[in-house]
Amino acid sequence: MCRTLSAFPTTCLERAKEFKTRLGIFLHKSDLGSDAGSVGKLEWSSKHSKEGRNFSEDVLGWRESFDLLLSSRNGVAAFHAFLKTEFSEENLEFWLACEEFKKIRSATKLASRAHRIFEEFICSEAPKEVNIDHETRELTRTNLQAATATCFDVAQGKTRTLMEKDSYPRFLKSTAYLDLAAQASATNTSPSGCSPAEPLHT
Repeated sequence: MCRTLSAFPTTCLERAKEFKTRLGIFLHKSDLGSDAGSVGKLEWSSKHSKEGRNFSEDVLGWRESFDLLLSSRNGVAAFHAFLKTEFSEENLEFWLACEEFKKIRSATKLASRAHRIFEEFICSEAPKEVNIDHETRELTRTNLQAATATCFDVAQGKTRTLMEKDSYPRFLKSTAYLDLAAQASATNTSPSGCSPAEPLHT
């Protein structure tokens, strides 16, 4: 497998650069909020992911299931950038905020963060208001009176379902993803074994 610039054949270098350029289509001006942490940054690493996938395998895995997409940091970054082109990134940002929220152990911080999330995503005319029904909004409001790690579960679940049934299929059909997947497939079947997940040393 290619490790250094001198070891890269010209075709492998070009392939890696093209692969990175295509992904850049997704990531143009993609900035996730503070609740999402560093999840918006791509990890161009030579190491396999914890699922044992290299980058091209990761890309191809995004079409296998929505769960695989959400479990991939690069997949979340690409999906978020796609949602921004549709002006619906608030759904994913809310889902990510809820995932981070569940990790809080301090009751005081839990209550504080719960109100912040509600004001940002749930209440009427919130700056990033998600598309949920009135009943779910009111249920969530009631849950905030005694905030727990599960107080957003219903709203988060409905937002996830909406993304999976609506935005996710469009993401998979987008020209940018189809091109990216085709490049990943070509990389996986390439006899040279070069992977665009390898870092380019300049």
